[in-house]
Formats: sequence, structure tokens, C-alpha cells
Amino acid sequence: MRQDGRQPDEKRSVNIIPDFVSTAAGSCLIETGGTRVICTASVEESVPAWRRESGLGWVTAEYAMLPASTGTRKRRDGAQKDGRSVEIQRLIGRALRQAVDMKALGPRVITLDCDVLEADGGTRTASITGAMVALTLAVDRLIRSGTLPASPIRHQVAAISCGIVGDVPCLDLCYKEDSRAEVDMNFVMNEKGEFIELQGTGEGRAFTPAELQTLIGYAQKGIRELMEAQRAALGEKTAHLCARPWLVAASGNDHKIRELREMFQDYFTVVGMQDVGFTEDIEENADTFVGNALLKATAVCQATGFPTIADDSGLTVDYLGDEPGVYSARYCGHHGDDEANNDLLLKKMQGVENRDAAFHCALVIQEPGKDPLIAEGICPGKLLTKRQGTGGFGYDPLFLYEPLNKTFAEVTAEEKNEVSHRARACRKMLEMLREREEKIG
Repeated sequence: MRQDGRQPDEKRSVNIIPDFVSTAAGSCLIETGGTRVICTASVEESVPAWRRESGLGWVTAEYAMLPASTGTRKRRDGAQKDGRSVEIQRLIGRALRQAVDMKALGPRVITLDCDVLEADGGTRTASITGAMVALTLAVDRLIRSGTLPASPIRHQVAAISCGIVGDVPCLDLCYKEDSRAEVDMNFVMNEKGEFIELQGTGEGRAFTPAELQTLIGYAQKGIRELMEAQRAALGEKTAHLCARPWLVAASGNDHKIRELREMFQDYFTVVGMQDVGFTEDIEENADTFVGNALLKATAVCQATGFPTIADDSGLTVDYLGDEPGVYSARYCGHHGDDEANNDLLLKKMQGVENRDAAFHCALVIQEPGKDPLIAEGICPGKLLTKRQGTGGFGYDPLFLYEPLNKTFAEVTAEEKNEVSHRARACRKMLEMLREREEKIG
């Protein structure tokens, strides 16, 4: 039993109050035992000169102890910070940069200011844990304002101290324990239990591999509990943590983007190409669905630097020699007029008994520096002689999917996502991605 009644593997009580500073983009007050730190996040829509033209964002930190934080007045840092403060703020910056996809953050800087109100040991680790909350709240504000389409936060990060005091391994040292510890360590980890940084010093004596393993186990337990406290403080905004990597859809069609987002939600965060600043027209002049999908995926990937998914899809009708095919969206002579396209198709098929048709989808994922992944899906059906149903888009009101005895304009989104040409191509693509990951792993 320790002097404050805790067991060796027991951390101090933690309390995180979000939105503590109303003028900050994100903020919190974190209290771990007697240590109290205000963490704020500020956003600048620019990057340092050395970062320009890269398209990448940056996360940095500053750390300071207020004059009365230690009981005896501490002189304020001037233009030249003391060495300890510099070392700690670099640690905070390194730790939080591990949480963020800088490409997805875009050319902006998030600065995390950690100001210690009261110091009772573990100020650097409390700063990291609190700064993670402030960072997440700032990202939430950027998303709600429309500045970011989705979260760039890929990992949850927290930190805690450990040490050996009186030959006993202990978790989360207070100042009195820290000041007489034989061994002092700080652990920074992500939600997977992976190490971001491990600082360890045998100040009073060396420590054994067995003692190190004990301290690692204590740190893993403590960080899991701190992450629970972070999530409790964030509430529904926890959804911004550990976001899936972005996959840009090379399409301006909201229906397609929504379908792709639903299909890939367990693997990626699908965002539209306009969300990442791509507004150019791509000439789809290939004579196959695969060729057009490759053109779009390559163009958007090269322009944005993001992994890109593109599809080209359309309807083929047996009687018409696979028309409209790659011209499905512009069958009537101009792009995107669903009503005119359907009218023309009905006119050409008037009185025709052979109503066999199929939806085709070619799906391509192009990642920077890699060969493209290509998957195709086909859904057979019949053409009706008149529109049926009010949902869907394109030729959906004319396309009867016989196993359900419904048109694609009558099925639910869930039903369509099970059987459509795009769903079949997506399943093949997901299987290819899984196989590739297994080979890499």
C-alpha cells in the first residue's frame, strides 16, 4: 500500500473536463491526482515555410508551468524556454503527431498548448493525455464547419508514468514518489498498445528485465483506463478517434459516393473528390468500363496524393448489342439526364420481346506508387416497359431484379447493397484488399 492508499498497479483518479476554454478550437482541463493541466488546441490555416507545397498539415505543442504550479514561484519562461520545458513540449508534439494523418489534416497547423496549473508529478504524461482530447475537439469543430470532410485522427494516444520506489514497481507516480524513485519511466502508447515513446532512467539503480516487464504491464493497464476517461469526456465525439483511412471517390455523384461509403465503411472513410479540392472534369474516352475507371482513379490520385476509388458502371442490353454501355450516363446525348436516357431506352426497346439486360461495374483503387486493384461485378435482370418505383437513380426504375421481383427503384438501400453490380464489385475488391494485407502481414 502506497502513501495515498493506492495499490502498486493503481493509477491516480483522473477527471477530464472538455471545452474548458470557450475561445479555443478545442480544450480540456485534466486532473490526475494533484496535477492539473489546461490543454488547448488552436488552428491556423497555414503551415511553416518548410511545409509549404507539400499538402501536409502539422501538429505541434507548447508546454509551460505557471509560476505558482509548484508551490514555490517558478519564473515564467521568457523568449528562451528552459531546457525541461523544451524537451517536454517536443515530446507532446511527437506523441500527438502519431495520432494524425497529416495528408488528411491538410495544409494547416494545430498547436496544442499545455499549461500546468498545479504540479504533483506526471505533468508531461497528463499533458499528452489531455492534449489528445483537445485535439479531437478541434477536429470536431473543423468537421462541423465544413473545413474537413472527415476525421484525420488515426490513433488514440495517452501517456502515464511508472517507476520503482523502495524497490516496488509502481504506476502513476505522484511528486513525493517521483522525487525518491530509483527508476523513473514515462510511457506513451496508442489504442493498440503499441509504444510511441518510452523514456526510462535508472536514477538510483539499474533495473532488471523482469522489473521492466512489470512496469510495461502496469503502463498498459493505466493507459487503457486513461483512454476510457478520454472517451467518456468526448462522448459522441469519440467517433473522431481512430478513424478509417481516407479513400477518395473519383465521382461527383452523391448517390455513388453514398453507396461506396456504406460498402467500405468497415475499411475506409470514403470522401468525395470535391472534399479534397479536385474539381476538374475527367474525359472518360475509354471504350470499356475498366478503362474509364482507371482514367478517373489515376487522375484524382495523382492530383490529390490520396488513395482513390473510381468506378465506371452502366447498363448493357442484349438486344441493343450491349448499348448503352459506357455511354449509359449520356445515352441521350448529354450527361446525367436520367429521364431522357430512360425515355430513349424505352423508345428503342418498344415492342421488343427479348428484355435481357445487366448492370456492369468496374471498380479501381489506385494508391500512390502502387499497381491498381481492379474488380468487376455484373448483375443480370430484365427491362420493364415502363418505370416502376421512385427510389434509386439512372436506369433503376426500368431494371427488374428477378430474384426479388422488384426494380432497383423499389428495393431498399440494404437490399440493393447486397445484390447490385457495384456491391458485387465491392465484395471482390474487399477480398483483394484482405488478401493483400495477409500477404504483407
